[in-house]
Formats: sequence, structure tokens, C-alpha cells
Amino acid sequence: MDKSNELAAKRFKVIRENLNLTQKQFAEILEIRNTIADIERGRTKISGYAVAKLIQVYGVNPMWLYGLSAVKLLKDLQVDTSPKVITVDVENNENMVLVDVKAAAGYPTNVQEPHWYNELPAFNFPLPQYKNATFRGFQIQGDSMYPHFKPKEWVIAKAVDAIQNLSDNKTCVVVLKDSVLIKQLKKSSDINFVTLISSNKEYPPFDVSLKDIQEVWQVNSKLSFDIDDVGESASIHDIQLAMQRLTKEVDSLKSK
Repeated sequence: MDKSNELAAKRFKVIRENLNLTQKQFAEILEIRNTIADIERGRTKISGYAVAKLIQVYGVNPMWLYGLSAVKLLKDLQVDTSPKVITVDVENNENMVLVDVKAAAGYPTNVQEPHWYNELPAFNFPLPQYKNATFRGFQIQGDSMYPHFKPKEWVIAKAVDAIQNLSDNKTCVVVLKDSVLIKQLKKSSDINFVTLISSNKEYPPFDVSLKDIQEVWQVNSKLSFDIDDVGESASIHDIQLAMQRLTKEVDSLKSK
């Protein structure tokens, strides 16, 4: 018997004993007959159906069962990456907070501090595609995502509650414990890690632990400005004025 099956047999028995179930009771729950003792002795491999029942009934992580993860239960893999603070306007509508390069430096340490967000500019985006979800604006820093995103451009990103609910290879704002990064996020073969990839090939991919991720935002759109005309990227004030004009235009169309 190979080591993975030997370990699976031991952990299979541990699950049953922790539940204080007899072999007969365990067999009935897993809907298998007369094989529990053989499985626990390593004489019979755990069937795919039995593994599926362990997942369905007890939420057992199959990777843990075969020694490929230290996390026993699937629920413990669901790292909460949803926004830690959401601000609202006077009408109790969610605001879209703007995080420029300067604010991003303090974002990781203030991610759970409501008063800190009150000092950041925010507005209500009137377009329908930005309703019924939480969005946030982030300014690009550096050239690691060039040519898709240029330094000082802005992205609008949608909150992601758990990485497991995110499709692979999406461009995301990833808030770590010490930094805010905009990268393409790829799920790793090791379910405890994800790989962050830059568009600029001069920056190599690297892995980060799920435990080090505080928030994830999937990039929804980009705000581009003609740098040649203005001489520099738009400031937060410029963006606020643009959003105010857009809001007035949309409200005017609604009233017609």
C-alpha cells in the first residue's frame, strides 16, 4: 500500500473515531457496506463515492485525507476576502471609495478602521453596472502591469468574498498584510496559495499564502486619461468632478 493510501486509511479512521461512530454506523452514513474495517486496515481503498459522502456530510477536505493539505475541513479554506469596511452616503447608498497611491500605503494597516475611510474621497457611481455590488477605485502604482495598465491610471474593482468564488486568471487588486498589488491571480495546485502574475514580463510571478490576503477586488474597468494633453495623470479631484458631471447627466436623462 502506498503512503498516500496508508495515510488516508488512518485519517479515515480518525474521522470516525472523532465522531464517536461505530464502523456499522459510519458505513450506513457513507452508504457503503462491510468495508469500513478493511478500509481502516488499509486492505481496501476508499472509494470515490465514500470520499464524496465525506465531503457532502462532514465537509472533509479530500486533500487533507490524502496528505496534500494541513487543512482538515473545507470551510477552513474559505478565506474571507470581502471588504472589511463599507461606507455609505447620507441616503444610505454604498459609496465607491477612491484609494490613490498615497492612501494605498496605509490601506493594509487600516483595512478594518472605519474612521480611516472617512478621510478618503468617495462618490456614488450612477451607472447600472455598478449597482448591487461593492466597488472601489484604486490607482495604479509602478509599471508591473504595463502595457495593460499604466502608472497612475485608475481601475474600478468589484469586491470578491472568497477566492474560491473567483474565476482563474482574473486581474485583481490584492490587499496583503503589507501592500496593495494589482496582479493577475492564478489559483495554485497547492490550495493554500495563489500565484500573482504581472503583465510586464520583467516581473516574475510569485506565490502568496491565502492567510496573508486581507481583501480581493476583481478589476471591472479602467479609467484612462490623455496624459499627453494634461501633462500628468488625473488627480482624485479630477475624477470626483468627472463623476459628479456623470451623475448629473444620468439624473437628467432619468427625469426626461
